[in-house]
Amino acid sequence: MFRRTLLGASLALPAIARAQGTWPSAPLRLIVPFSAGGPTDIPARLFAERLGEALPNRVVVENRTGAGVVVGSDAVAKAPKDGLTMLYTTVAHASLRALFPRLPFDPFADFTPVALVGVIPMIVTVNKDFPARTMRELQARLRAERNGLDYASSGNGGALHLATELLLRRMEARGNHIPYRGTAAAMPDVLNGTIPIIVDVATSALPFVQRGETRALAVMDDRRLPQLPDVPTTAEAGFDNLTAYTWHMVLAPSGTPEPVIAAANAAFNRAAAQPAVQTRLTDLAMRLVSDSTPATAAAWLRDETVKWEGLIRAANIRVE
Repeated sequence: MFRRTLLGASLALPAIARAQGTWPSAPLRLIVPFSAGGPTDIPARLFAERLGEALPNRVVVENRTGAGVVVGSDAVAKAPKDGLTMLYTTVAHASLRALFPRLPFDPFADFTPVALVGVIPMIVTVNKDFPARTMRELQARLRAERNGLDYASSGNGGALHLATELLLRRMEARGNHIPYRGTAAAMPDVLNGTIPIIVDVATSALPFVQRGETRALAVMDDRRLPQLPDVPTTAEAGFDNLTAYTWHMVLAPSGTPEPVIAAANAAFNRAAAQPAVQTRLTDLAMRLVSDSTPATAAAWLRDETVKWEGLIRAANIRVE
């Protein structure tokens, strides 16, 4: 892996050098469709800092929030195709078409994937006093409740909601969705036992699990988290093909010249391979991808979209 990372970094240099004559000298805007200081904004700013060292442009992060990720995404979809505006987004992009049938843009036709920069798994967690201590015990409890158990999420149609619905369907059980305005609003009720279950992004779940305030039953990934070496994966807990992530991806307006896409991809991979970036983002439970290509990023986005659109339709999930 280390050798491959070094090779990737060396291959990145010609593409970055070509960008010197490809891009205008104006700053590159990296639009984040989430609030400043949040779990998506922090990695974006770290990448922006490192990209500024590799590219001929200064990189500026611009937070454009509204209607979920729609406002920020729309700004990029309609931006000039010159490589000076890119979108730093998440798994939310994969559910846009199913949740918002009247979008002002096409999540696929209007964007070109640049790089998948990292993935963060979801963790199945319960209140510390909840009697289930394994995934099979959770399944039994869910099935035993005629009216279903309550579970919290950060909002209707969001990543936490969809991941929990995926879990329930895999367990052939039912639950009652209690949406909150963000994870921070949901956690007090999980901690006091009003809501027994929350499937949360590892970044925000880890502190509560590590302090013993919640209990982690499984990591929705194909490998264990270094921070929670004793917590099994969903497959190890008896549930194959049950993974869910929030992932971070960079997209450019469709029609951006291929040399610009290639240079930007190389720059993001080079940044992801830097030890300082890896250390900081590993602390946030992100598994960095330092060998992404535009093609592999596009394939990932396609697969994730098929997965989440199918779930949204099957569960008849709607955003009011």
